Amino acid sequence: MVRYDLRHLKDGFYDRMMELLETGTKPGEVAIFLFEIGDFSPIQKSADLVKEAGHELLNSLKFNEVDWTIMVRRKK
Repeated sequence: MVRYDLRHLKDGFYDRMMELLETGTKPGEVAIFLFEIGDFSPIQKSADLVKEAGHELLNSLKFNEVDWTIMVRRKK
């Protein structure tokens, strides 16, 4: 399991998240991504990207007032 803090990227974290998922994790490994939510649209968009790439979204939850975490299992 690996954890990536993408909060510093604000709402431009999508490409980096997918890059890290594809290159920074092994097949079947779980990655935790932390990002800022702002208006909540990044939550659905990140879930859609994960699904479209064939990975498994395990969990999505509010971390604090402005941050969100998602747990993703990389496809095997």
